Amino acid sequence: MRRPALLGSLTAVAAAAVLGLASPAVAINSYNAQPAPERTEVGALIVQWDRDGDPATPDVVDWVCSGTMISPDVFLTAAHCTTDWAPGARFYVSLEQDVAGALASASAAGLPPERIAAAVGVEGTAHTNPAYPGNSADAHDIAVVTFDAAQRAELARRWSFAPARLPGRELLSQLGSRRLEADEWQVMGYGTEESQRGPGGQTHPGGGVRMKATVGFNALNPTWVRLAMNESRDYGGACYGDSGGPNFVTVEGVRLLAATTITGDMPCYATNVVYRLDTDTARDFLSQFVTLP
Repeated sequence: MRRPALLGSLTAVAAAAVLGLASPAVAINSYNAQPAPERTEVGALIVQWDRDGDPATPDVVDWVCSGTMISPDVFLTAAHCTTDWAPGARFYVSLEQDVAGALASASAAGLPPERIAAAVGVEGTAHTNPAYPGNSADAHDIAVVTFDAAQRAELARRWSFAPARLPGRELLSQLGSRRLEADEWQVMGYGTEESQRGPGGQTHPGGGVRMKATVGFNALNPTWVRLAMNESRDYGGACYGDSGGPNFVTVEGVRLLAATTITGDMPCYATNVVYRLDTDTARDFLSQFVTLP
């Protein structure tokens, strides 16, 4: 089982048994959440990796995190999603609505791992922020997957999407907490549901389907935004597998990709802690791959 580099990071740990993995999958939590088939810029990160000691033959494939297309050839996710893999790991992005179902269908057809990954996603090259893991003040928990010309064409052939819009430098600070509290926030991703108690203890069911939920603004920190996802306040929220996925804020009618999901409370009941994309450190990394506003 892959362990996230940040305690409590909302990364999928291993998925369906049909794909030959040892652990169950760990969605946007179920309360006040809806499917998001229209948000085709939001995708899942799929990893093909090795568990038999022979990196020349990666034998496991699964979706592990969420993310967003921020240009026709750049997919944004979290650094803890692209690190700590066995040598030879390969990274794919899928913009399917039901990634878990697509992976299960490809596996049931008897395809080998590399063909399963290629059937469901498009392979790219992962770039992890070299400053990761940083510290609590700034974790530098940001990464991208880039695509060459042929891979970009394959993405466009399979899925129609408009890349998400990024915020300008220090936009959230300029807007201020009172304004951010009044604006609409939405979190999206492929993660699991909130913790449920059963005969075997607490589990996080579901995952692998793109969902969306309204969240509430709580606090703005130098590199983080803290968002409320309490059911009692009519909010939904993020859970395991939503790491790297988008948190949008709508400012004067414009939907902006303000931050990416990184961590939160373990049961996925209360808080989503997200990494700001308008700070100098985030922008310094992103400017290597995209033109920033």
